[in-house]
Amino acid sequence: MMRYALARIIGLFPTLLLLVTAAFFVIRLAPGGPFDEERALPPQVRANLEAAYGLDAPLATQYLRYVGGLLRGDLGPSFKHKDMGVNELIAGGLPVSAALGAVALALGLLLGVPLGCLAALHRAGPVDLGATIVTALALALPAFVLGPLLSLAFGLQLRWLPAAGWENGSLRHALLPVITLAAPVMAYSARLVRSGLLEVLGADYIRAARARGLGQRRIVLAHALRPALLPLVGWLGPAAAVVLTGSLIVETVFGIPGAGRFLVEGALNRDYTLVMGMIVVYGVATLLCNLAADLAYGWLDPRIRRP
Repeated sequence: MMRYALARIIGLFPTLLLLVTAAFFVIRLAPGGPFDEERALPPQVRANLEAAYGLDAPLATQYLRYVGGLLRGDLGPSFKHKDMGVNELIAGGLPVSAALGAVALALGLLLGVPLGCLAALHRAGPVDLGATIVTALALALPAFVLGPLLSLAFGLQLRWLPAAGWENGSLRHALLPVITLAAPVMAYSARLVRSGLLEVLGADYIRAARARGLGQRRIVLAHALRPALLPLVGWLGPAAAVVLTGSLIVETVFGIPGAGRFLVEGALNRDYTLVMGMIVVYGVATLLCNLAADLAYGWLDPRIRRP
């Protein structure tokens, strides 16, 4: 297992370097620049700004400088947010997005996995039908529809919860955004667990366990559940990265000061360093979540660890 884990960890670094390289040059190829305004700047002022931010250097030199700063943990200055660095901007919003996503991911799994198990164990029954309806509704209502509906119903009509806004540590402000983010996680995990468990329950070794007189609960918990979770673990890596880094739609609907807004804002303003900072953060989060999924997959199925 240790050799398998080390191989996966070592593979993260070239992948991240390729991501940073591709993003750096693609952003620079886009038309416009960070100092393009509706009213053109005087040539001398523009030249001074480009010199101050190092944009007058050759593109290869800019790339090497950026990678050097990245190795030191420096994401560079923001071109639009004066006197503020990208590290500072992201550090202000990322904890909110990560906390919101982590709670939503946990809630989605806590609801989805048992629901999928119950649906598989009561196949074609009322429980299975109910699970199918719930997951279908959760998938049919995307975040930009479900979020406003929850805000309208529970925030404006019933006035049980705040319709928008954010207060650190406030469960009332976090509940609706968490439910909005958790709904698709619950639906996908329930469907994946159901299909995986149904497949495993039809295997020969499960029939042999039943023939030996083992109870249903012991069969599921001791023999069937672990391999049934493999499809869920494979899906969970990239899904967790998206949820943990926050959803721009959910943050916009509920007025949450997360980090997602910086990606769109930076792209519109041609704030190269801010966009690159968000890409690096999202890239690292995705790679780490995929690493965790690979390690969990290797633990659940020892066969994939064999060379």
